[in-house]
Amino acid sequence: MMTTELLIAFLASTAGAATPLVVASMGELVTERSGVLNLGMEGMMLVGAVVGFGVTLGTGSMVLGLLAAMVAGMLMALVFGFLVLTLQTNQVATGLALTLFGIGVSAFLGRSFVGQTVERMPHLDIPLLSDLPFVGPLLFRFDAMVYASVALVVIIGSMLARTRLGLVIRAVGESPHSAHAIGFNVIALRYGTVLFGGAMAGLGGAYLSLALTPMWVEGMTAGRGWIALAQVVFATWKPRGVLVGAYLFGGVTVLQFHGQGMGLAIPSEFLSMLPYVATIVVLVIICRNPQTILLNKPMSLGQNFKAD
Repeated sequence: MMTTELLIAFLASTAGAATPLVVASMGELVTERSGVLNLGMEGMMLVGAVVGFGVTLGTGSMVLGLLAAMVAGMLMALVFGFLVLTLQTNQVATGLALTLFGIGVSAFLGRSFVGQTVERMPHLDIPLLSDLPFVGPLLFRFDAMVYASVALVVIIGSMLARTRLGLVIRAVGESPHSAHAIGFNVIALRYGTVLFGGAMAGLGGAYLSLALTPMWVEGMTAGRGWIALAQVVFATWKPRGVLVGAYLFGGVTVLQFHGQGMGLAIPSEFLSMLPYVATIVVLVIICRNPQTILLNKPMSLGQNFKAD
């Protein structure tokens, strides 16, 4: 039976599970709006998770751990950018290779961290608001990253829609040759969006190892990088759609932990696979209508550009 306490716990867990998806997906959204498809999200998140955990464990500073994770994600993205933007390699193949590279590197770097833990990212205690019945624990007792992820959606949405930089990013994603013809440095702009996407992937990965499960476990992203990629398509390249989709999939993810408490007589194995089944089902439904999927898709997505 669903009680108030169980409902609050479920909704609060949903916010935590959705946060790394929001952060990573927003980085990938900006990258894709410039016309670059980076399938290396899973690898970058894993490297961010292990680097963030290792730095936090060694220095005792979670802020340094988060910053280090962002730098690690950017370094991974820089390798990807050099290959696809400078050397003009295939974006899909290079992204897949980056994921495999990230899986191997994170496993190697994390060997000495297995079994160790760090203090969980603290939840904010907002005077008066945190003590409100029902609303307090539901809205005002999360860690800073939960609120920062929502702010990130608002900031990026405003940037893409209302600023000159956002207009240039969208112009490059639609027609890089036209953008180049009127004087924009397409390669430099795409490098910037790729690096931003890498930083956000690293930050999302670090949230897993510092907040959700404050320890290092090999392969702890468990496919979240791929779900983050699917989120961008689910959202039809709109920031607010990413937020909705992330919380939807976050709720499905935590359902496996709260299902029995809610009285659901469903095998745990079935609940564990729900996030991935939901991802496939949603994408199939969306892609049945080509006009919907193409409405906001950057026209040059996945296509290399070389200045004449």
